[in-house]
Amino acid sequence: MNKLICVSLAAVMATASGAALAGKDDMHNDKSMKDKDLSMMSADSTIASWPKVPKEVAMKTIQKYGQPNEVTPTMLMWHDNGPWKHTIIFREEVQHDFPVAHTDVMQQFIAYKAPLDKYDDMAMYDGSVVVERTNGMISARCDKEEANFLAINLANDVATGKRSVDEARKFYAETVTKLMAGEKPPYTQALQFNVSTAATADPDMPATRN
Repeated sequence: MNKLICVSLAAVMATASGAALAGKDDMHNDKSMKDKDLSMMSADSTIASWPKVPKEVAMKTIQKYGQPNEVTPTMLMWHDNGPWKHTIIFREEVQHDFPVAHTDVMQQFIAYKAPLDKYDDMAMYDGSVVVERTNGMISARCDKEEANFLAINLANDVATGKRSVDEARKFYAETVTKLMAGEKPPYTQALQFNVSTAATADPDMPATRN
């Protein structure tokens, strides 16, 4: 009799435990779905009042890479999306007239270590290309991903000595013209070099030593 009672209690406890675990899984799944829905609602509601260009770029990026990892009233941010370490869409537009007038709203980053003696050349080539020595990154800021691919590919050409500043600027202008005509030049479709997997950050060194 006692044995039967023990067996019955064990069965009840096992059932209850299974139900509890299933309940936790359901709660976790519900939370994940709610978080995803909240992110979607948050991103959509955030960009609803944005100006036309950043709003369109944000919608296109969401369509390609899914919902952003971070949402604020002034920007959306993705991490490790496609070839990019970070992608940021800004509400604020920055006027940029090279090679044709447009506004910069989309900034995309990769890990990169540029030669120190090439920083000036890279800045002269394109003011919307930003090289960050300390954290070891390079980014391009434009109004479309294709232009960011082009900008960073050419920045690498300048950094490695493949093209001069003038040659890079001329190639950029010619390639954008092709892109606007509906063509898909390789430099606008993907990075044309291997992104470093080694450490690219340069913390420098103290000015004084104890």
